[in-house]
Amino acid sequence: MKVEGRKALVLGAGRSGVASATFLAERGAKVALHDRKPLAEWPEKARSLNDSHGVATIDGDIPSMLLDQIDLVVISPGVPTGVVPARYVDRKDGEVIGEVELAYRFLKGRLVGITGSNGKTTTTSLVGEILRNAGIEVQVGGNIGTPLLSLTGSSSQAGWTVAELSSFQLETIVDLRPNVGICLNVTPNHMDRYELFTDYAAAKHRLFRNQDSSDVAILNADDEITSSWVKGLKAHTVLFSTVRELDEGLFLRGEELVSRSGGSEKVLAIRSEMKLRGVHNVQNVLAAMAAGLACGADPRSMRETVRDFNAVEHRLEFVATIAGVDFYNDSKATSVDATLKALEAIAGDTEGNIVLILGGLGKNAPYSPLAGLVQDRVRALVLIGEDAPNIEEQLGELSECIEAGSMAEAVRIAFGSAEEGDTVLLAPACASFDMYSGFEERGKDFKDEVALLGSSTAEKANG
Repeated sequence: MKVEGRKALVLGAGRSGVASATFLAERGAKVALHDRKPLAEWPEKARSLNDSHGVATIDGDIPSMLLDQIDLVVISPGVPTGVVPARYVDRKDGEVIGEVELAYRFLKGRLVGITGSNGKTTTTSLVGEILRNAGIEVQVGGNIGTPLLSLTGSSSQAGWTVAELSSFQLETIVDLRPNVGICLNVTPNHMDRYELFTDYAAAKHRLFRNQDSSDVAILNADDEITSSWVKGLKAHTVLFSTVRELDEGLFLRGEELVSRSGGSEKVLAIRSEMKLRGVHNVQNVLAAMAAGLACGADPRSMRETVRDFNAVEHRLEFVATIAGVDFYNDSKATSVDATLKALEAIAGDTEGNIVLILGGLGKNAPYSPLAGLVQDRVRALVLIGEDAPNIEEQLGELSECIEAGSMAEAVRIAFGSAEEGDTVLLAPACASFDMYSGFEERGKDFKDEVALLGSSTAEKANG
């Protein structure tokens, strides 16, 4: 891809936008970075690009005179593809792509692309560990936190790049083609961005659009959407399931995680040896092991990696036990389906009840899928954030609802509502941007408040 001399506009001044603007400027493009937020609210790295790389920084509206000069637009994931600057440049035959597409054109070696509504980060991290421990050269990035562009320089023809890819990122791919593609599941999410669920599912499906028969597509046989894609793909398809044995593919049989191919089978792991909790994490492990096999990892090495792999931070992460009450942080549960899976995992592993901290910036998805478990196993709902009234309206008749104005208050209320043997679970089913910069900050706040609660409880106990 020719970059030198091009006039490029990068939309979005977050982590991805900064990476794109820096990359293009360092390769000789004339770059403007835009965000609708006032310049004073931009991250320091974005504001400093003018001095360090000669990148023009533009907030608010973009002058039409500038758009007339642009021949390349790079869209950050958080910016809708239908915004005026992108449409304008596209109509005059300019190129409109996203950061991951730009990165793909400069990446060396082979690519594992991982998407899905839930489980992406855990699976991406596990695939990286599987390949690394098997002695395979690998690097990990994408939506997991490290922009894919920052990995182009360290990529090599002999190595693999494992990339977590969101639906937002997949909207803007053109040539991106994973040698191994995984879609874990497709459930309602980001309905504040997509008009229809089918639009969201179509964005996920784009991961496989450029694959051919030499590539591998790994799909969830238990998911209605992903299982329907099998016949239409050109890639060799590998299915995984936790509810039934497959003639070909990977599946859970009792405690055994099994791979069956060509009439023979092999036990890859034992569920009771895993540190990850919940059936949804068994699905993640099956998908990751399928990718490991496709990349040439040794099954014995994979079993050791799966056995030793801990939950990723903010993903059903055990935090502490205080006075017989367990605290778990699943701040990454930003959709109703993710919260449902967290509830199922905790409910399946403990006889105690659950005090659930819910709420934040809603995504226009109904909370009704939580109703059964809320009624049966949730002692109290502690509601935070902008969507608290909506949640109470939908679930309030099923469990006691208590609103909290901060995470500190939520943790105190949750602990006060719990009994010995119960679990306090942060699994908000909402985005965090009404109160925090992201789910990481929300999860850290929760853990900090739990630590303070533990200290004060211990002090009281010691007199």
